[in-house]
Amino acid sequence: MLKNLNLTRAVEGLKNKDFKATELLESVIDRIEERNNRINAFITVVDFDNLKKKASEADKKIATGDYPILSGIPFGVKDAICTKGIRSTGAAKILDNYKAPYSATVVKKIEDNGAIMVGKQNCDSFGHGASNEQSMYGLVRNPIDESRVAGGSSGGSAAAVADNQCIFSVAEDTGGSIRQPASFCGVVGLRPSYGRNSRYGIMPMASSLDTVGPIAKSVEDIAVLMEIMAGRDEKDATTVNEPVPNYSKEINKSIKNLKIGIPKEYMELDGLDSEVEKIMNSKIKELEELGVQIQSVSLPHTKYAIPTYYILVPSEDSSNLGRLDGIRYGVRVDGNELYDIYAGSRAAGFPAEVKRRIIIGTYSLSAGYYDAYYRKAQKVRTLISRDFEEVFKKVDVLLTSTSPFPAFKIGEKVDDILQMYTADAFVAPAALAGLPALSVPGGLTKDNLPVGLQIIGPRMGEAQVLNVGNKICFNNADIQIIRIYG
Repeated sequence: MLKNLNLTRAVEGLKNKDFKATELLESVIDRIEERNNRINAFITVVDFDNLKKKASEADKKIATGDYPILSGIPFGVKDAICTKGIRSTGAAKILDNYKAPYSATVVKKIEDNGAIMVGKQNCDSFGHGASNEQSMYGLVRNPIDESRVAGGSSGGSAAAVADNQCIFSVAEDTGGSIRQPASFCGVVGLRPSYGRNSRYGIMPMASSLDTVGPIAKSVEDIAVLMEIMAGRDEKDATTVNEPVPNYSKEINKSIKNLKIGIPKEYMELDGLDSEVEKIMNSKIKELEELGVQIQSVSLPHTKYAIPTYYILVPSEDSSNLGRLDGIRYGVRVDGNELYDIYAGSRAAGFPAEVKRRIIIGTYSLSAGYYDAYYRKAQKVRTLISRDFEEVFKKVDVLLTSTSPFPAFKIGEKVDDILQMYTADAFVAPAALAGLPALSVPGGLTKDNLPVGLQIIGPRMGEAQVLNVGNKICFNNADIQIIRIYG
């Protein structure tokens, strides 16, 4: 059952010659062939013969004893991230035939360290959604309970890891797109600080919020991947020129006497599931037993995070998606006039949620409403950021649940857009402030559904966030217990 291994165990097994990279790859390939037609985690799978050649090359390098750390490890990439020569659709039909001429910096770093990309993973189109029901290539099912959503927008990335169809995934988080599906699928997902990882090669949704991060089976895996992914990139001016910590070492430090804040606004939210609240309170008691100082704190502008997010993000969407018109690249719908080509291509190539956000964003940026909506939302965003700045003068990190509820039924919220947006209530604030946030499995409901807990840290505070996450991750010694299809 090699596919069940987490990253660090797979790396160790290859190093110790317990198995070969070809055997690990075959285990993952067999799982994809067995399960992807049901879970729909992958849109595109790389030709298996080419993958096997790469695995054989990895085995030769491993045999020499001098090889990159990730040699022979199968991984997947969210389809809103560009990969050279491999179809990158963003889960929208307008890019159905698009093959990027370059790979995103983070993907290149991972591949340069020997990992083998097995395919491109399903998502809500261009990241627009919180359930992965907004993909034009079909919804993604939660491998824990196939009647439920996998979460979004990186649902395919989280589901593939949870279902052992890859060892880890590279995904993207704008307002919760890594953390929320990680929570729903019972895996670990990190949104790094804005500027910590390069955004070069990412299909932009909201450029001032977009981040790239890993989804894996343990916090230790996330630490290893961040040591590779993070760092300054000349191709992305927003990346920071700061040293990358040794995260693998940092996660083993004691958290005794650490100050952890519990935002009261998150605990008092209408709609907070009782079982989620129970698991959260249980974890607080565990932390107190570890010598952690728990403090109740306030983030007073939290209630404005969702309306602020859903003004700013659509506004940036409307600008970024303007490049997709059926002329320069992608699928074109023919017409007699230029307008017909634009309108036809975009109507056929974008799903309803993408169109909705473009319309909202264009309206918010229009001359008559810019001050009333966009400018005001930017001011509130500043207030949300200041809330966090003040709180982090008192505590080291914050602990919340990742989502107000566990994974919901497929179709349950798809027709209630405002209710769907509330799924981002706990993940959007940190995104607006550009802060690192980690989701780890915190426990199970009575229906065996994973509940994610979120650790939020100050800017560039990934090391502390990962350290706390490593201590509270549910059954971290063998996280496979929550994967009933192991």
